[in-house]
Amino acid sequence: MIWKQKEVTVEGLNSFATNNMPSYLEIKFIEVGDDYLLARMPVNDKTKQPMGLLHGGASAALAETVGSVASILCIEDLMTHTAVGVEINANHLNSVKEGFVYAKVSPIKVGRNIHVWEINIRNEENKLICRSRLTTAIIQKK
Repeated sequence: MIWKQKEVTVEGLNSFATNNMPSYLEIKFIEVGDDYLLARMPVNDKTKQPMGLLHGGASAALAETVGSVASILCIEDLMTHTAVGVEINANHLNSVKEGFVYAKVSPIKVGRNIHVWEINIRNEENKLICRSRLTTAIIQKK
């Protein structure tokens, strides 16, 4: 298991998503694996663009949410360090009009100062909707 925080649970991860962007977009973690997290987000009026399709920015917000949480879970001491996003990219490969999308985050590199994550977002039929990469820096809290 790559997670440094003890007893990582879906309930614990979801308890942090109140009164912020993940809660507004209705992002929910649904699975914790040894080296991945899985979350879902509805395709609804909050996450669609005016043409009725999943907004690319909503996909990027979902990707950054799961990647940032994964980075935080890999930090030894959360009292002294935190993770901040440095770069995100997102290739929007297919469209979605309804249902849910699922984001699975997996590590590319988990170093002492830099983490790089791959996030694949799929629809309910397991079709790849977006492939994203997030880089986070691990910094000392002030």
